Amino acid sequence: MEKIYGYVRVSSTDQNEERQLLVMQEKNVPQSNIYMDKQSGKDFKRPQFIKLVKRLQKGDLLYILSIDRLGRNYEEIQNQWRILTKEIGIDICVIDMPLLDTRNGKDLMGTFIADLVLQILSFVAESERTNIRARQEQGIAAAKAKGVRFGRPEVNMPDDFQKIVKDWQNRSVPFEEVLRRSKMSKSTFYRKLHKYDVVSPKI
Repeated sequence: MEKIYGYVRVSSTDQNEERQLLVMQEKNVPQSNIYMDKQSGKDFKRPQFIKLVKRLQKGDLLYILSIDRLGRNYEEIQNQWRILTKEIGIDICVIDMPLLDTRNGKDLMGTFIADLVLQILSFVAESERTNIRARQEQGIAAAKAKGVRFGRPEVNMPDDFQKIVKDWQNRSVPFEEVLRRSKMSKSTFYRKLHKYDVVSPKI
């Protein structure tokens, strides 16, 4: 018996899973048959999508809200669509694009129109991904130009760091005390030593 499935994808730049899940409920997709990935659409190496594909069988129906929820890579969208509809033999319904419902228009003209729409939408999806990445890079560059720093904040060395290091070399203080006085982790402490070209004593 054919089953109904739903696929939902969100990324760090798009957190609208509530809307997608609501639409799946409206389509009467069983909760256990809804698969969701919180991951970029640049490729199909997504754990929940992989699990979904393994469950799909010929005659099943898969709902997705829009083609960019399936992915944002032009060639890979085309390839996955072929695998799902031709090799596995399921139907796909792109909810916000009625022309991309493989249950309808299975004649030559219907297939031609669906293929054409799929190519256009998948191209748009990849173009949008490229634009998003370009905007992110521009934003980072602009922030750096204004002096904004990214990553972990730099750990300041105490004023008496040289003395702490010297005491450590002379074995006058234990290593745990050195870390406490330096207010650093072990890895950070060793990294700072390179500034002084210090050879670590054997502990």
